[in-house]
Amino acid sequence: MTRVTGAGVTGHGGGVWSIAVPIPDNPLGHTLVYVLDTDRGPVLIDTGWDDPASWDVLVAGLAACGTEVAEVHGVLLTHHHPDHHGLSARVRAASGAWLAMHEADAHVVRRTREYPMRRWFGYLVDKLTAAGAPAEHVAPLAAARDAGRVPGLAARLPALPDRPIPPGELLDLPGRRLRAIWTPGHTPGHVCLHLEEEHPARLPGRGRLFSGDHLLPGITPHIGLYEDPDDRTVTDPSPSSRLRSGRGDPIGDYLDSLERIGRLGVAEVLPAHQHAFAHAPARVRELLAHHEARLAGLLALLAEARTPWQLAERMEWNRPWADIPAGSRTIAVSEAEAHVRRLVKLGRAQAVPGSDPVAYAAV
Repeated sequence: MTRVTGAGVTGHGGGVWSIAVPIPDNPLGHTLVYVLDTDRGPVLIDTGWDDPASWDVLVAGLAACGTEVAEVHGVLLTHHHPDHHGLSARVRAASGAWLAMHEADAHVVRRTREYPMRRWFGYLVDKLTAAGAPAEHVAPLAAARDAGRVPGLAARLPALPDRPIPPGELLDLPGRRLRAIWTPGHTPGHVCLHLEEEHPARLPGRGRLFSGDHLLPGITPHIGLYEDPDDRTVTDPSPSSRLRSGRGDPIGDYLDSLERIGRLGVAEVLPAHQHAFAHAPARVRELLAHHEARLAGLLALLAEARTPWQLAERMEWNRPWADIPAGSRTIAVSEAEAHVRRLVKLGRAQAVPGSDPVAYAAV
């Protein structure tokens, strides 16, 4: 069904290959960048992390697929995260390829380019403080805010996409039937791409699904609150007010998206990390059960009023809280907030009036 061709390349048949593009210093290891042959030339699904070594792997991988960067016709981006979108600008510069992304994530890219780093870090400092983070966790972020930069972090801005990915429509890829499916949750504009063609190995089911980070075979994607330092729909823009207002529901978005993907009945899933797999409905059921258990566990913790930070400290992660580095703790708190937001939407928890930092309790 699949064939490893070297240079981190796997042939999936039917004019589809994947290239394992490394992510520096990240336990995920790599992003699977897919190469889809079309009548106008190769189209990439995601591009990988913006790093010289990652670029070299992408270039070598394309050569192993019998093509080169200059021949790339277009890039479809499942979402805006840097391990997917990072090399897009360099691919476009080398090939003239178009870049496509769902409008909700394109909005995130525009905000990232327009807002100075000082503003993003100021927002993060205020948000974590409102969530109950201790001063020692917030201090390095406050220093980055005051400096307007993070030492050692590249200041390169993410590429602006040229065109939207319209959900529900067949994309303009001559010789292929690829339909975009909007699957918010991991990001507000995440998309999966359904290749509505017979599986090359004739596996039973309705084609193949490029699932990005939405559906992975052995790990659960991060689902945190959608971040917007300039949300004009909020009357009181303070972080504590944003937390109390309960705007948005990323967990609800994700669970709804999962169920829709499970109903597609695809023969095989081609995810952005780990490996291709079949039996998508079974994996969807596992993830639905995982989040239901997560919500039940949080509800039990909320028998006593707790802040999002206090909840994150007590939640089950892939390692003890004491061993989780600072950056990952920030992500964990956002995930705790997203699950609490879901409980609030369901009427099973509420913010404690007058609490500062914001605490929640079961209803």
